[in-house]
Amino acid sequence: MRTAVYVATVILLLSVGSAGVVGQRGVRASAAQGQASASVLSEHEMDVLDAMTPQQQAELLLERSINHYRGANAQIEARVEAWRGKITLNDRLHNLFLTGINSDDLTVRAASLEVDIAARNLEKNSATVDRLEPVAREGAQGPRANALWDLGLLGNRGVEPERIAQILLGSIHDDNVNVRYWAVEGLAYLATDETILPLLEIFRSDASPLIRERAACGLAQSGMFSQKQRRTAVPKLLDFADEFSLDSEMRLWIFQALRDITGQSLPHDPVAWRRWYNTVAAR
Repeated sequence: MRTAVYVATVILLLSVGSAGVVGQRGVRASAAQGQASASVLSEHEMDVLDAMTPQQQAELLLERSINHYRGANAQIEARVEAWRGKITLNDRLHNLFLTGINSDDLTVRAASLEVDIAARNLEKNSATVDRLEPVAREGAQGPRANALWDLGLLGNRGVEPERIAQILLGSIHDDNVNVRYWAVEGLAYLATDETILPLLEIFRSDASPLIRERAACGLAQSGMFSQKQRRTAVPKLLDFADEFSLDSEMRLWIFQALRDITGQSLPHDPVAWRRWYNTVAAR
C-alpha cells in the first residue's frame, strides 16, 4: 500500500514553499518579463521520445504537463496505455504525480491520474471493476484502501462511474477510519455530481475530524471536481455556517471551504457570506 499511504501523507501535509533566496524585487522583475520560453515540446524532445524508455517518457511528459507545455497532455494520452505495467512510481515520478494532482489545472490533474493508473497496472475496463469491487467492500485494510483509491481513479476516467460511486458510498460509514478515509478520497477523485451531497454530509457528521477535514478539502480544493461543481456545495455550506452549535474547528473549515470555492475573502461571519451569496445569486 506504499502509494496509497504516501499519497495520504502528502495530501495531508503538502504546503506551498516560499521563494527562498529569491527576493520580492527579483520575483516582481521576473513576472514583468513574462514567459521564459514558448512552453511547447521542442522538436528535439519529440524526436527522442520514441528512443526513451516508458519510464523516461512518463517522467518527461508529466513534468512538461505540469509546466503547461503545449502537446504534453496529448502525448501522455497517446502513450499512456503502452506504459501500463512498464513504469513505476519511483521517487521522481512519484513527486511529479503529487505535484500534478495538486495543480490548479484539471487537465494536469487528469494527466497525473492517467500516469498513476498506468503505474498501478490497472486496465480501464469493467473487468477491473469486477476484480476490485469485492476487495473494496470487504477486503483487509491495506488492499481495501488501495481498491477504493483505484476505483475512484478509474471512475473519473470514465469506467462505470455510477457503479463505482455506489461501491465507494458503501464504505463511508465503515467502523475503520482508514477505510472511510480512502472512500472519501475515492469520491473526491471520482468527482461525479452525485458524490457532492454525500461528501457534504460526511463533512457535517462524520465522527472523525480527519475524515471531516478530508471531505471539506475534497469539496473545496483537492480531487477532480470542476469549479462549477464545487460551487453547488456553497448553499449547503452556508447552512452549516448558520449552525452555531458546531465547534470552532468545524466553523473554521466551513469558512475556509467557502473561500477556496468562491475566491472571496470575507470575514468568518455567516451573515456576511449569506449577503454576498444572495447578491451573486440575484444577478
